[in-house]
Amino acid sequence: MKPEGWIAQHPGKPRAYVKPLRVWLNVGHGRRLLDLSVLYDLVWATTWGTEANSFIAPVLGFPELPVVDWPTMHDAGPDGTFWKTRYLIAHAAGRPFAWIDDDLGAADRAYVATHHDSPALLHYVDPRRGLLDDDFTALTAFAGSLHSPAT
Repeated sequence: MKPEGWIAQHPGKPRAYVKPLRVWLNVGHGRRLLDLSVLYDLVWATTWGTEANSFIAPVLGFPELPVVDWPTMHDAGPDGTFWKTRYLIAHAAGRPFAWIDDDLGAADRAYVATHHDSPALLHYVDPRRGLLDDDFTALTAFAGSLHSPAT
């Protein structure tokens, strides 16, 4: 795939000479993620921005999804967090949220726990393996915990 964001990372090269970005997608994940949309509002939180709707969504069978707007990318976040963390908290606007990413750590979890008053699931996915059954189980369990009576 050659999204504009990828092309922009290779300044000075003619478009034809920029090597495509290799993206591995599991078409079956599209249905499983759409099934979760009864529990979640699905949103792209990716550096692909709106291009996720052009390149990835059609392969997965997604409708056009909202996109988190990044005022800036690739600078370190506060307190050693991933640069996306503060923007996702702002996007959640106090609502519970689940975030799946391959660049999450303890600093992000601590920051969200301190700066976000609603429940949040920050779920790491190994980029070499992608989404697995356990990841879908974790997402379903988290959503279920939001709707179960307090014990």
